[in-house]
Amino acid sequence: MKKYAALLLFALILNGCDDGDLTVDTIDFGDTTEAEACGDAATSTLVYKLKTQEALLLQMPVGSFRNENDSIYTYTIDAKGNGSYRAVYRAYDGTVAATNICGTIPPSTPKITEEWIGTDGVIEIESNANEIPNATDGSSRITGYTHSVIFRNITFSKPSGVQTNEKFVFGNYVTNVPAANLTFVVDQPVRECSYMNGIYNFNTSFYLSVENIDTTLFGTQATPVDKPNQSAITATKNNVYYRTVKSGTGIFTDAAICAEKKPETPTVDQTWEGQLGGIIEVSTERVAQNLIHTIVLKNVVLKKGKTSFKLGTSFVLGTITKSAPL
Repeated sequence: MKKYAALLLFALILNGCDDGDLTVDTIDFGDTTEAEACGDAATSTLVYKLKTQEALLLQMPVGSFRNENDSIYTYTIDAKGNGSYRAVYRAYDGTVAATNICGTIPPSTPKITEEWIGTDGVIEIESNANEIPNATDGSSRITGYTHSVIFRNITFSKPSGVQTNEKFVFGNYVTNVPAANLTFVVDQPVRECSYMNGIYNFNTSFYLSVENIDTTLFGTQATPVDKPNQSAITATKNNVYYRTVKSGTGIFTDAAICAEKKPETPTVDQTWEGQLGGIIEVSTERVAQNLIHTIVLKNVVLKKGKTSFKLGTSFVLGTITKSAPL
């Protein structure tokens, strides 16, 4: 009997020993929707995910989420949780809502019952463009960017001690951007511009140009039906550009577009370039003493950095009317 009692006492002693390891807790927001931001995405510094009584917060300077396709960039969680890049987990004693996170004066309830502060680690963000196709005309438009956020080797300071996670998935955050506007002024003819050795059409917020255009596209005779003149985009010929105006700097006019010395305003915000392989197509019709040239861009892809979208299978730039030779 004494033998069994000794074995039992020894087992109890072993079970009661503390090996010194901290309890590893988990934060699980895998079932929640995409992250939201406090305010407009362009000016927001706080992105969050919510569960019934939990919140996961990511605070970074404005512009940290870059609208760039197929890119990965990182930021360091510094200053022991008090720097420019912060990660915080909070638990509450009641249901939490956006007003608890974004309010200028947060409501008194629910109360925070536990808080973890990220004090070290790296914020890794992978961004990809959301390109929406149009099956009808073969075009596509960029409507936003999905940013996948992962914390690498993040250390949390929590009430029970310190915990480090080699990989912690924050989740996705989507920034929306206006889809490219490609609607010209109604019935507006295409302009010619000697400065760019090309042509363009425009609206007040953008213009689409074909520079260094192949002049053989514009024949002196009507083209046969279904046999327009064609010329490909190359490095030095038929260069297509889509440019947008920067908000608050004015509007595009003929004088602003077709000028060797650009005016101070308006300012170009974005420039997208047509990629090799696209086709410039011109169909010519003779009406009385005039030649009406209809310019179409075929299968043109516009690209800025690593982001691109499609004009469409057949995008009509517009028409130019010229006098026919006698």
